[in-house]
Amino acid sequence: MRAAWYGSWYDSWRTIRGVARSLRIYYGSGAHRAAMERLYGRFVAPGDLVFDIGAHVGDRIAVLRRLGARVVAVEPQPALVKTLKLLYGRDRAVAIEPVAIGRRAGILKFRLNVDNPTVSTASDAFRQAADGAPGWEGQTWTRTIDVPVTTLDMLVARHGTAAFIKIDVEGSESEALAGLTRPSPALSFEFTTIQRRVAEACIERCAEIGYTRYNAALGETHALIYRDWVSADEITVWLRTLPQGANSGDIYACLPGSRS
Repeated sequence: MRAAWYGSWYDSWRTIRGVARSLRIYYGSGAHRAAMERLYGRFVAPGDLVFDIGAHVGDRIAVLRRLGARVVAVEPQPALVKTLKLLYGRDRAVAIEPVAIGRRAGILKFRLNVDNPTVSTASDAFRQAADGAPGWEGQTWTRTIDVPVTTLDMLVARHGTAAFIKIDVEGSESEALAGLTRPSPALSFEFTTIQRRVAEACIERCAEIGYTRYNAALGETHALIYRDWVSADEITVWLRTLPQGANSGDIYACLPGSRS
């Protein structure tokens, strides 16, 4: 009994420490916030609806609200849901959905990284790819919880069509996009160099549902690499030739004629 109590207390302390670390990293830089505002301002206007899929500690929510957007924040981790409610629970323009996003509704196993909540994941393939990979040293997933799953189409039915969808779900991005048949004008999804095939599957899905223009940003720079947007084939070639050390970033996709 004492060992179980200690283990539970220690996990709780590690979770609090991990959340505090994320808050310090993602809210601590004014230059970081300004770069995000410039980037998201290309896609979002006052009054627009945005889906933040994988909201984590909500730094994107803060930026999107400063741009005047309404936000649906999707986050399945209980500790992060509590954090989001503390930060944004009184804001009527923010709806917090404590769920995961997938290709169909249901329940899934979600692996928690209590020391680094930003890389908690529902993807076993992601954890296997990260194991021993440069840049991913020391990451451990020590707890498993069951979380409810909904789809992007179901979010659209409940909240309306978003002007922009941001997807950052640690290896499950293609699963999330598989549940979208009614595309928003623009979206982004995270890629990692340890799982390029997941990003390629996302590009393929985007092309299937009508996205024709693509761009990318490396890491947390929030700066697009192309002045003129490129095709699905061109962004795929760029992804395949990216050095392994680039680690991660985001790919952006736009429908023809959409704001960018």
